[in-house]
Amino acid sequence: MGMASGAEQGERGWAAWRVSGLRQELQEPDREVFAKAAKAVGAHPAAVKSQRFARRSIDARGRGRDLHFVCQVDLVVPAGPTPPRLRRLIRSGKVLSTPVPESLEVRGQAGRRLVVVGAGPGGLFAALAGALSGAEVTLVERGEAIEHRGRKVVAFHRGGAPDPDNNLLFGDGGAGTYSDGKLYTRVSDPLETAVIDELVRAGAPADIAFDARAHIGTDVLHRMLPRLRARLEDLGVRFQYGVRATGMACRDGADGRRVRALLTDGGELELDALVLCIGHSARDTWDWLAAGGVAMEAKPFQVGVRVEHPQELITRGRYGPDPLAGVLGPASYNLQSRGEVPAHSFCMCPGGRIVASVSEAGGLCTNGMSNSRHSSRWANAALVTTLDPAAVGALGHTGPMAGVGLQRELERRFFDAGGGTYAAPAQRASDFLRGERSSGDLRTSYGFGASPARVDQLLPERVRDAIAGALSRFDRAIPGFAGEDGLLVGIETRSSGPVRLPRDRGSFQAQGFANLFPAGEGAGYAGGIMSAAIDGARAARAAVAGADRSETSPEG
Repeated sequence: MGMASGAEQGERGWAAWRVSGLRQELQEPDREVFAKAAKAVGAHPAAVKSQRFARRSIDARGRGRDLHFVCQVDLVVPAGPTPPRLRRLIRSGKVLSTPVPESLEVRGQAGRRLVVVGAGPGGLFAALAGALSGAEVTLVERGEAIEHRGRKVVAFHRGGAPDPDNNLLFGDGGAGTYSDGKLYTRVSDPLETAVIDELVRAGAPADIAFDARAHIGTDVLHRMLPRLRARLEDLGVRFQYGVRATGMACRDGADGRRVRALLTDGGELELDALVLCIGHSARDTWDWLAAGGVAMEAKPFQVGVRVEHPQELITRGRYGPDPLAGVLGPASYNLQSRGEVPAHSFCMCPGGRIVASVSEAGGLCTNGMSNSRHSSRWANAALVTTLDPAAVGALGHTGPMAGVGLQRELERRFFDAGGGTYAAPAQRASDFLRGERSSGDLRTSYGFGASPARVDQLLPERVRDAIAGALSRFDRAIPGFAGEDGLLVGIETRSSGPVRLPRDRGSFQAQGFANLFPAGEGAGYAGGIMSAAIDGARAARAAVAGADRSETSPEG
């Protein structure tokens, strides 16, 4: 059941609450958890207007001794006096007032010509928000629609040359299309419900609304994208696939420079507003934006490796011997190391495989993906640390594009160490900690194969030390994590973007521009599918609202 709208709540006297810390046994019906939530806020279950899980995660602490779910539930109930018990729960933080869900639509200037660059989650939801708000939307994407993009990705993984416009990073759906469609990163934004509803409408499973490890699956995403595209086309959005943006035609105005048209390799697109959702790897786009006077700055980003284990090792380590653990499926993890140089796991793929996330010939970058059934016998995740501009400067790269310079240096170094065939340098976790080259068969899900190498020596010292510290700590959480069955496969450099395009906090406008709206990961304001989709939608709403700045909200 969805949440009541703000209008309904106001007219009929509704109150919205989020109840946290609710325990659910593995086979306990959902209705009993909803009843507990209603009791917590002092409402009779029959009086609840709407209820939904906001989050549900597995509590596997104790290695299987007491497996259960921990839940958050959102409720809309009749407004009334706050009883003492509810006041105590509010003070303890177990009950919070929830934000009123917002619509993607905003009151805008009808007929505004909105051009969106990029068909990742940021661009798709920017186009959707713009079209719902009455704009005439054109979406420009350098890659092909998913049906054609997929064929070119397969051709590369079968030994062909990488396509610079159709790969695991560029093309319909963006980079998330080939990394499972993970929705782990929640943002507690009033637009989150609207975005999730659209994803479910396009074919995503309904439990993405609350599953703490929500994961659509690459196979399902390939079926969803044509449906989402059809919805946008029904709203009037015009798609231009296989068209690369190359620059902007601008003029000076009283309120700053204004973009008159987007320049592409297919001609000019005249516009009233331009939303840039270019993704975290649009290096050539950053180049022409900088040449066109768009302000840029270096930002922190992550560097590391993929770590791979047999899935059975991870599941056993997380869930232990509990006979009910089988109903939970392959286990995942989200681990943090707060050592002298912090590190963390990211983009964990249970029952998945490692893939070559390559957009430039002569460079190697890895990523992880899995299908909806998690059918592989392998589990993998990024194991990364954050490098800020000072750390990147110490490695010899400076300026706004310093992070891109370091990424390219490391990607070429690992490509060469793998023999120049997209085989990935690899080292057992135990050998990494001992500083030894691995011998024997290095079994991996990575399609191009593993090449034994001193990964510890290929990495910058700061990254090496962070990973070494994390391996030792994570081995205590999951026995065997740092042992012979753990394999480090490198390198991973594209889990986040190294560039930010500064923008006005209230209007979403790029500095010095009146109608240019950078958004999403490529602008440095998002870190995953959900945050990119929401940021793209907010940027488009600001662009359509035009002179009405009261609609926009601060950046998250």
